[in-house]
Amino acid sequence: MTRDDIIKMAREAGFNPVSYTGANLELFERFAALVAAHEREACANLLLNVDLSSMDADHRLQSWTATVLLNFSDAIRARGKQ
Repeated sequence: MTRDDIIKMAREAGFNPVSYTGANLELFERFAALVAAHEREACANLLLNVDLSSMDADHRLQSWTATVLLNFSDAIRARGKQ
């Protein structure tokens, strides 16, 4: 998520972050980063908590699916480190 994305969403919510200066702008950007991190973590956890028990009959498919979900979860978390 870029700074421009954050500003666009803030405007859609009724804020005018461009008018913020100095410490206020820094706090706003920190808050936006925390919200984004929380959402990434929620998405990653959702993937890690998928119930694959219905795939018990095919352990190879179950294992493959679990690996794919783990890779997706890791990719979502990695977006926060860019």
